[in-house]
Amino acid sequence: MTTRIYYSDASAREFDANVIDASTHEGRPAAVLDRTAFYPTSGGQPNDTGLLGAARVIDVIDREDGEIVHVLDRQLSAGPVKGTIDWDRRFEHMQQHTGQHILSAACDKVLGARTVSFHLGTERSTIDLSRDLSPADVARAELEANRVVWDDRPVSVRFVSDEEAAALPLRKEPKRTGKLRIVEVTGYDLSACGGTHVGRTGAIGLIAVSAAEKYKGGARIEFVCGGRALRVFGGLRDTVTGCVRQLSVLPVELPDAIARLQGDAKDSQRTVKTLQEKLAGFEAQTLVSRAVPAGQWRAVVETALWDAPGLKALAAAATAAPRVVAVLFNPLVGLVIVARSADVVFDSSAAVKALVAQFGGRGGGRPELAQAGGLTGTPDGVLEAARQLVAAAGDTR
Repeated sequence: MTTRIYYSDASAREFDANVIDASTHEGRPAAVLDRTAFYPTSGGQPNDTGLLGAARVIDVIDREDGEIVHVLDRQLSAGPVKGTIDWDRRFEHMQQHTGQHILSAACDKVLGARTVSFHLGTERSTIDLSRDLSPADVARAELEANRVVWDDRPVSVRFVSDEEAAALPLRKEPKRTGKLRIVEVTGYDLSACGGTHVGRTGAIGLIAVSAAEKYKGGARIEFVCGGRALRVFGGLRDTVTGCVRQLSVLPVELPDAIARLQGDAKDSQRTVKTLQEKLAGFEAQTLVSRAVPAGQWRAVVETALWDAPGLKALAAAATAAPRVVAVLFNPLVGLVIVARSADVVFDSSAAVKALVAQFGGRGGGRPELAQAGGLTGTPDGVLEAARQLVAAAGDTR
C-alpha cells in the first residue's frame, strides 16, 4: 500500500520514492510508488499534477487496493525517482478545501444549514445545503467564515479510531470506518477528511460567495477562496470598468443604466415591429400582384431578405388576401416560411417537411403557417421545388 505523504505533510513539495510498478493504466504509461505526495482525485478534491523524474504526472488515481496510480506522459523504469508537486495547483486546492470546511461550518453554526455535499471545481466550487438561504443568510455565513479566516487559527490533522471518533463532536458523521483522519480548525470545526489543507486559516486569504440558488429543496452556494477570489475580483473589476466606460456612469449607477437600456431596447423593438408590419403590408401587395396561378390558388414563391419576424409578418400580410399560398425564402440564412390564406386547403407544415427532406435544415409548424431554417439549397433550387409542391397540391383541388 502506498504511503501517503500528503496525509501528514500537505506542504511537501518534493519527495524521494521508489517506482515499484511501472506499467500502464487504460493504455497510458503509469507508475505506482512506495510513497507519494501526489494527491489523487478523491473526496471532491481534484488530483495533483507535477513531475516524477522527467515524466509529467497528468492524473492520479486512488486504487481500491490502497495503491496510488500516477498516470504519466512517458514511461518510467523501476527504481528511485524524485517527485515534484505543482505547488500553485496544490496550494489553490488547499485554500479551497479548507475554505469549504470553514464555510460549511459557518452555515451550520449560524444558519442551521447542514452540508449535504460539496464539489471543488477547477474555477469555482459549490456546497449543497439542507435548506434554502436568503441573500441575508448568505451574507451572514460569508462574514462569519471570513472572521474565522482572519483569526488565523491553526489547522491540525490527527488520526483516530472508530471509538475515538464516536466521542468527538464531528460536524458530519463520517462515511468511512476504521482509522480516520481528523482535520480540525481550532475552536471552530472538526471533520473527518482525507484532503489537503493549509496550516493556518489566514493562508486562505478570503472566502467569497459568488452565487447562490435554490437546489433540490435546499440551496447551492458557489464560492472561491484565496487566489481564485483575487482572479474573480479582477475579472469583475475589468467587466465593471468596461461597462462604466461604455455607459459613462458611476459603478453604483450601473443597474439603473442597464434597466434604462433594456427599456429603450424594448421600445425600439416595438417600434421596429410596428414599422416592419406596415412595410410588410406594402411589400405584400407587390408580391401578391406578381402571384402566379396554382389551380384555384395564387402562388407567391419568392426570395425575401428579411429576418424571421419580418418574414413571418410578410407572409401573414400576403396571405391576408384570399386564395394565396406564400413561400418566402431568405437564402442568406437558409430560412423558409410557408403560409396559406384562410380559404385555402394547403398543408404548410407538410410542404416545409418536404423542403427540409430535400435541402436539409430543421423546422415545422401548423397547416396554416410553418417554417424551417438551415436549408442549404440555392435560391433557384429551393424556389423551384416550392413551386412544384404548391402546383401539385393546387392541381388536386
